[in-house]
Amino acid sequence: MGSAVCEAVEAAGDLELAGAADPALGVSVGEVLAGADVLVDFTTPEAAPANVIEAVRAGVSAVVGTTGFDLEALRADVEGARAGDAKVFVAPNFAIGAVLMMRFAALAAPHMPECEIVELHHEAKLDAPSGTAKRTAELVRAAGGNVHEPIHSVRLPGLVAHQEVILGGEGQTLTIRHDSVDRRSFMPGVLLAIRAVAGLPRPVTVGLEALLGLE
Repeated sequence: MGSAVCEAVEAAGDLELAGAADPALGVSVGEVLAGADVLVDFTTPEAAPANVIEAVRAGVSAVVGTTGFDLEALRADVEGARAGDAKVFVAPNFAIGAVLMMRFAALAAPHMPECEIVELHHEAKLDAPSGTAKRTAELVRAAGGNVHEPIHSVRLPGLVAHQEVILGGEGQTLTIRHDSVDRRSFMPGVLLAIRAVAGLPRPVTVGLEALLGLE
């Protein structure tokens, strides 16, 4: 994902890549913050919160695609650490189709409240269930749905990022499915967040739906 983001930023005419942090190559986050306006983090649940706090202390806004960390703890830490008008945007999924899937599931939940979620990802994904699945469950429950436990997680080679929301009613089911078959599917959402993060009204904003007018 990091390489895909760098390529997308370099290909965008209105953006400039300030640098790429990679501890494996001896390049720290602090080294790339100088001269940067936005940090994009696709790392690990253990590394992401510290990276974000380092960025906002330096007055640099952050776009976060990493999942699996305590979001509420990050909110509190950002509030206490940010310098100037640095903002943070966090999304469990940057694919616009995935955001629409979650929205459609929430729209259906009041009418077909019984729900199962199945998420499928590549074998190297660290967290299970995925951030997208957790966010989907949160939205469905908020809309009156009953998400059955547990969320089903599949990790296999050959997968990228996929999710099914299956809603059941008397004599019928409704399946809403989204498939990302290439990491390029996330790049329009990432670029949208990079361009928008500095102008967001809150210190921490969660979910691409906030940028798509779907809240």
